[in-house]
Order: sequence, then structure tokens, then C-alpha cells
Amino acid sequence: MNKPKLILSTTSPYARRVRLAALENNVDFEVIVDVPWNDNTGVIKFNPLGKVPVWITKDNEAIVDSRVIVELLENQNGYKFSSPNPTQYLEIKRIEALAEGIMDASLCLFAERRKRPEDLQHPWWIDRQFGKLHRGLEHLQNILGSQQFLFGRRLTVADFALISALGYVQLRFSEDFSLKEKYPVLMNYYEKQMQRESVKATVPVL
Repeated sequence: MNKPKLILSTTSPYARRVRLAALENNVDFEVIVDVPWNDNTGVIKFNPLGKVPVWITKDNEAIVDSRVIVELLENQNGYKFSSPNPTQYLEIKRIEALAEGIMDASLCLFAERRKRPEDLQHPWWIDRQFGKLHRGLEHLQNILGSQQFLFGRRLTVADFALISALGYVQLRFSEDFSLKEKYPVLMNYYEKQMQRESVKATVPVL
């Protein structure tokens, strides 16, 4: 029987978010590693934007964008990690969007600092993205407080996004600042989540 496939880069926080959703929903899937930065990438065959992740369904339909893929998995598995209640659903998605914004700013920073020649980099753009990143982390730290999870007493899609964002920030920007020193609440949260098999299995690697 065909299994769904997930095309991903091992460093992508968006792909990690999908992997977390799939693993926590006990979905059996095949991983295909394809780095969209590479000249020989095959991602564009499935996503004209040339971005990962891409979810290939059992019927060979390509689903793109991590938000859409997670929503698909949630829909197929009874919204176990969000909520059928409209008010709660919107609150979870609001928090999730903040974590996703941190991913977006982080990827902008990576592209500017690692993929553009140093003499063509824009310091004001780098500062702007770091500002988004730090404001987002501070806000999520305030939301988390002393809670175990971002919403209520259970794991949600908002946690999938935050775990993915923190892992990527730690991977790419450890030389710029210490997450543990600057955001101890978030790092304590991340270390606790690392005890989950799904989180341990999806740590980003270069």
C-alpha cells in the first residue's frame, strides 16, 4: 500500500513542523530529502515555488505549504492538536502564527547573511529581521509563562510551530545570542519537549 511522502530539507523548520504533526498523529510516511537551494533540486517538479515541505498523498497529489499540510493532517485525524471549538481554534492559530513569523524572519536572515555576498548585504534589513525574531520570542515567552504548553494543558499545532522555530534559531544563530540566557523560559520548554520521541527524531541537522 502506498504511503504518503514528505519532501523536505533536514534544516527546514517548516518541514519539521509537518513531521511533528505527522508523527504525533501516528501517520506512517516516507521521507525524501531534497535541498531546494541546490541546483539539482527536484522540488520544482512538485512545487512551482521550489519550496519545501511538499506532502505527496497516497493518490500522488502534491500538497504544498506547511500550514496547509498540517491542516490536512489535522482534518484527517480529528483535530487532536487544535480544537473544533471556533474560539479555541482561532486562539491556537493566533499563537501558531507568531511562531511561524519567527521562522519567516529566521529564513530571511539566513538568506541575507549566508547566501548574499557580504558587500551586498543590507544591515538595516538584518536588524529588522532580528527585531522581529526577538519580539516574537519575547512575546511567546510571555504567553508560555509557567505553562507546560502554549495553549491549555496539551500539545497543539502552536507547539509544533514553536518547537520548530526554536530548533532552527538554535541551529542558525547560536553565535549571535544564547537562547538559554536570553529566553530561559522558552529553552526550558524546549528541553522538556525534547523528551518526546517526535521532537528528538526531528532535530534539524546540517
